[in-house]
Amino acid sequence: MTTRPPAQHPAGHPTDTSSDLQHTAVDEPHHDVDVLVVGAGPVGMLAAAELLRRGVRVRIVDRSPDTTSFPKALLMWPRSLDLLEDLGILAELRRAAVPITAFSYFSERRPLATFRFPGDLTPLCLPQNETERIIRARLTGLGGKVEHGVRLLALEGLDFSGRIDGTSGVTAVLEHAGGRLERFRAPYVIGADGAGSAVRGQIGTGFSGSTYETAFALVDAHIDGELPGDRALYYQSADGALVIVALPDGVFRFFSSLPPGEPVSVERMQRIVDERGPRGVRITEPVVWQSVFRVHARHAADFALGRVFLAGDAAHVHSPAGGQGLNTGLQDAHALAWRIAAHLGGRLTGAALAEYAGERQAVARRVVRDTDAQTRAWLTSGPLRTGLRDAAFRLGDRSGLAERLYGPVMAGRRLAYPVHRADQLPGGRTGCRLAARIPGRVRVGSVFPRAVAVPLAIAGPDADPDRWHLVVTPGPGTDGWVRRAERLAGQRAQLRLVTVQRAALTSHGACGRPGYHLVRPDGHVQAHGHGGDLDRLEDELHTLFGPRPAAGPATGGLL
Repeated sequence: MTTRPPAQHPAGHPTDTSSDLQHTAVDEPHHDVDVLVVGAGPVGMLAAAELLRRGVRVRIVDRSPDTTSFPKALLMWPRSLDLLEDLGILAELRRAAVPITAFSYFSERRPLATFRFPGDLTPLCLPQNETERIIRARLTGLGGKVEHGVRLLALEGLDFSGRIDGTSGVTAVLEHAGGRLERFRAPYVIGADGAGSAVRGQIGTGFSGSTYETAFALVDAHIDGELPGDRALYYQSADGALVIVALPDGVFRFFSSLPPGEPVSVERMQRIVDERGPRGVRITEPVVWQSVFRVHARHAADFALGRVFLAGDAAHVHSPAGGQGLNTGLQDAHALAWRIAAHLGGRLTGAALAEYAGERQAVARRVVRDTDAQTRAWLTSGPLRTGLRDAAFRLGDRSGLAERLYGPVMAGRRLAYPVHRADQLPGGRTGCRLAARIPGRVRVGSVFPRAVAVPLAIAGPDADPDRWHLVVTPGPGTDGWVRRAERLAGQRAQLRLVTVQRAALTSHGACGRPGYHLVRPDGHVQAHGHGGDLDRLEDELHTLFGPRPAAGPATGGLL
């Protein structure tokens, strides 16, 4: 990470406020909180909830005077649902949502393709304010509370070297309603304060990308007529795009491209439906919500500076195509929370905490790229480009490739983080290193098969949220290295050894050769190897946990 000078606050406040504060009454710093979360949308609240359930003391502030009621984002994809199940709120989400079983595409009103999402690939659709309500209730149940009307003015004591150990914490200058100022010191800060992030401005990182020339309008309303209640409809035409999505309680979202500067109204959206969309459908009053907005495709140059981290829209914004935005932000929050909790508790090195930035940046870049491609497909014009797009959709539908490839990607089932070190991989040229290139195979960086993990409490609501797992697959003649693996696990209090038989792994796309998978608290595979790779495993444990092992018994299970 490069050294940067302080940047300007996005609202025009200089980051160095010391001269102003010398003449203003400011409360003294406090030291009774481990993490300050700035921003109380779903991303900030999830980060706070995940920290609280790991015993971390959290303060969460938001500049808005009260909670918001805007429905905004809709889709919750299965990988995010996994995390919310672990938090204990999936059942309530399902009660509030409707499943979306398919995306159907049209060109000039002619059917092109239908991509179905069967089984564990099915997303749930519910307005963002409902998602926030459910997360907030869990946050409150864990002892958390949002402080509204508190604005971040500055962060003092930043170490622009970017080292985790460069400072023991950061002091936030907070402005309360009525103008009272407060200095508040915390060991870590999470910026989940949206696209105009004050935290991002304070750490001085760029926010590069582009803005679409086309504006977009949406109307949420009831209808007269017939529309499927379990799918999203994409109407593409030379005049622009129209997307219709079923919401709970018989409401439908109408989302359309508009010329810049044109206001939204029910009458205007009705004309768009009549011109581009399904026949015989009338938007009825009262309207639940309507809005016009521009779409951006941007991500921060750095997701962290030392002990200050970015998550959600503060780190990346992109097209709503495919409903990936909120999901990516929630996964940021989860990926960061378990790391901070572990580092705070002395169970994870600073170097391993710092890997959050690179991993989530890689995900954000891919999401920005993929959603940009989908949006440009919506807005394609000209007979040649339109013909190529339509042919690609038809091919994807008829061949089944879309459901085998597109569905798992959208659902988050193909999410895999980059490998940082050779110690994470098997030594030599092994078959599993080659097989890892096949779509759907479990490899280092991807999620360990949840169907195997949940029954063994490696993941799921009954799993210890702080625990790492060394999943060992024995075989003939492996007694010696299995005993050594047990000793390695027994030296680390945060590491639990579990034995899994080969068939349970190979049936879910994982390597079943005698060996091990090191699984992180978030369910991702940190390292994989075979009998001859235990030295590599030991080096990886040293990198993650530090040189001083803690005594603790190894426990096991058998599948």
